[in-house]
Order: sequence, then C-alpha cells, then structure tokens
Amino acid sequence: MQSLVDFMNGIIWSPALIYLCLGAGLFYSITTRFMQVRHFGEMIRLLFAGQSSEKGISSFQALAVSLSGRVGTGNIAGVAAAIGFGGPGAVFWMWVVAFLGASTAYYESTLAQIYKEEDEGQFRGGPAYFIEKAMGQKWYAWVFAIATIIACGLLLPGVQSNSIGNAVAAAFGSGDMIETTLGTFSSAKVITGAIVCVVLAFIIFGGVKRIAHFTQIVVPFMALGYIVIAFVVILLNIDMVPTVFATIVGDAFSPMAGVGAAIGWGVKRGVYSNEAGQGTGPHAAAAAQVDHPAQQGFVQAFSIYIDTLLVCSATAFMIIITGAFNVHGAEGAFLIQNLPADIAANSPVFTQMAIETAMPGLGKPFVAIALFFFSFTTILAYYYIAETNVAYIHRTVHVPGLMFVLKLFLLASVFYGAVKTADLAWALGDVGVGLMAWLNIVGILIIFFMAKPALKALKDYEAQKKAGVKEYVFDPVKLGIKGADYWEERLKRKGQTAPDLGGESTSGTAKSSL
Repeated sequence: MQSLVDFMNGIIWSPALIYLCLGAGLFYSITTRFMQVRHFGEMIRLLFAGQSSEKGISSFQALAVSLSGRVGTGNIAGVAAAIGFGGPGAVFWMWVVAFLGASTAYYESTLAQIYKEEDEGQFRGGPAYFIEKAMGQKWYAWVFAIATIIACGLLLPGVQSNSIGNAVAAAFGSGDMIETTLGTFSSAKVITGAIVCVVLAFIIFGGVKRIAHFTQIVVPFMALGYIVIAFVVILLNIDMVPTVFATIVGDAFSPMAGVGAAIGWGVKRGVYSNEAGQGTGPHAAAAAQVDHPAQQGFVQAFSIYIDTLLVCSATAFMIIITGAFNVHGAEGAFLIQNLPADIAANSPVFTQMAIETAMPGLGKPFVAIALFFFSFTTILAYYYIAETNVAYIHRTVHVPGLMFVLKLFLLASVFYGAVKTADLAWALGDVGVGLMAWLNIVGILIIFFMAKPALKALKDYEAQKKAGVKEYVFDPVKLGIKGADYWEERLKRKGQTAPDLGGESTSGTAKSSL
C-alpha cells in the first residue's frame, strides 16, 4: 500500500506541479499588481466589516472556517516534515509560496463569490461551481467535485487525526496495545480516535452554521495561544534569531539537502498548509455574505499570511532555534541528526521536543492539546468542503442519503487515521492535495484567459473605493461577466443600479429605487 501511494505521489508531485504552484502565484501577483501588498490595510478592515445573514456567514466567520482548514497539522507536523526532508531552507520556500499564494487565494476566492448559488437557504460555491459557469466545462467541474469528495472526505481527515493520535501518545504514553483482526494498535490512539469521532459527529450533524460558530471561537483562540508560546520560546533564545534567519535563507539555495529538495518540500508543505491554489478555501469564501466579491477575496488572501507567515514561521523558528530536528538524506542517511533516528519527521514530535527544550514538562502536552484543536477544526473544514461538492452533484443527480454516507465515511477515515502510521496517512493526504491543486490551478488559469472575471472585480472594487462610495455594488453584466446569476438577481431584488465612475466600465455608488 505504502509503495503504491508513494509511486502515485511521485507522479502527482512532480516538478511540474511545484513550479505550477509558484508560477501561478507569480502570475496572479503581477496581473493584480501585487494586490496582497497594496490592499493589506483593506484586508484587515474587511475582517470585521461584514455581517452574517440567514443565508450566509460573516467575512470573519468565513475567514475562521477557511483558517480552520488552513491552520492544521500542516502548521506543526507539516513544517517539521519540510525541515526534516528539505532542510531549514524549505521554510524560505514556504514563505515564497505564502507571499505569491496570497494573490492566488484572492483570485480563486473571488471567483467563488462571483459564481456562488443559494441552495436550501444557504450559500454554496467553490471551484466546481465556477468551473462549470465560467469555463463552461461541466465534465471538468464534476471531475473536481469527485476528486474533492475523495480527498476531503476520505484522504485528508486521516492526516489530521493521525497527528492528534501521535501527539497524544507522545505526551501521555501509548498505553497498552490492543490486538484486533486489523492489526495491533495503541490503546491511547484508539481512545483518542473514538473521542474525536464522537465530538466531530455532534458538530457535523449540526450543519454549516454550527461549524461556523464553533470555528470563529476556537480558531482565533488556538492560533493566538500557539503563537504566544512560540514567542516565549523565541524570546528565551533571542540571541539565536539572526542565526536562524541566516540558516533559513542560506540553506534555501545551498546543496545541503539539495536545492530541489528544499524547494520541493517547501512548496509541497506550503501548499498543504496554506492551501493557496488547492481549491479548498473558495468553499468557505462562497458562503460569506458580502457586498462585493472582491471583499472576500481580500479576506482570504489575508488568511494565507496568518497561516504561513505567522503560525508556520512560529513552528519553524521553535524547531530550528532549539535544534530539535533531523535532516534526512539519501538512502536513510542523516545530513543533520540532533534527535534519535527513530523520531519520524512526518509527526509533531520535532515541535514537541522544541518546546520541551525551552519549557520542560510543557512541550509534549501543549502540542498535543494544540494539535487537537488545530486538526479538529481542519477536519470540520474538510467535511464542509466535501459536503459542498456533494451538494454540487445533487444539482444534477440526487442520491438520497448521500450526505449521511459522507458523514459515516469521514468518521471512519478519522478513526482509521488516528491509529495508523504517520507515513501512510501523510502519503494519502499528499495524493488528495496534489489532485485538487492540479485540477484547480489549471481551471482558474483557463478562466483567467477566457474572461478575467476576478481581475475585473478587483478593478471595479478599486474604482468604487477611489470614488469613496458608501455601499459597494457588484454588477456582473456591466462588467461583462456571464453566469453570475446570484449577483444579477440581487441587483434586481434590491432595485440597485451601478452608474459609471469617471467614464470607466465599472460599478459605482449604490442607488436604490425603493
């Protein structure tokens, strides 16, 4: 099984995908004139500007839901794996992916807003929806939807629960071994998997509103708490910070782990962590209640900064500053070995050891608790994403009970991942991430060259902002954007018009005939 999955990953995560992720981010950064820098202040303002409604969630809730998907085990175990297999220089490439990926996140999330729909009283949207409407290729949309259901409903949840199980076992002991027909498992992992499944079932059977309310409380709390601990570890070793920076930047272009290894692992774990271009973030973006699609694009771009430049960097600095890592070379050799050889790089143990070094007695239990919240909320996000794609398929083929079956399969995946080995869980997760990234990035690039809808929305928003409008209006017809049915109906329902601003073909100040 492991060899087959590794073979598939060798094909999916070829250099072509690595450079496609980097190239797409650079392309969107240039075409949007580096909106991730120019609109940084607007991103922060919009976080708290929107309000939820019966049909949609607020911008902050959408950020929390998408961050719950972005901020997960990739921020702890994923960063450790990037360093363990690509060297400290892999962190530099994670930063590059985050900076460039913010523009990709803007583009895909704005598309999700433009082409969202109302479904049974709530907003739905994502790559499957905008691929069908903007690209006009329903078969391609179906391929993405099916791949996403498999990835987010079966493959990726096991990665998150695996990290929870490993962290709990490392912090509190593996306990007795339980023998079953499926194998021998740690009792601590079995109990942990069962607890996670029970709590998860309570929330996912409550719908997207329950998910949004849970994540908007838990995500900011867990991210802030983790960063505070990281800063304490860094402050205790403040004299080492310049050396850490020099190590990260220097190793990014050195042959220590191979420049290709640093780039490859940095990009792979960067995409896994912040999900820019993967196509997961747009699902939460589409659920937000906003006045203009570009607004949610800005918010989602900001989430990339939070995920990688803050949380991932916090993990990387703790690991490198305390020397709690190994770097694997070819054929099982170590290029750097600071820890016992049996410690897996694809696990949270590097991070646990780093905190333990600075704060004895705190590292292992703290990371176990942090990983529970990080990974648990990510599993919730995965469920919502899979559910959205099942809803997309229901538009054409209605299969009774499919949502219920999805819930059962996801719960089974979570329990299975909690008790299995880390290498297999991560390898399966990489297959899911890679498939979605290929399909999504190719799709949004084709859409860009066909109609440039997200770029038109950006220019329209900038024109309205420059004019100082009090209420933003999005008129897709005026912008030459087809298929944005929700926004066309919204204008008619509210009786709004979008006059020209300075002769430009763009929406303007909201006027109402009511």
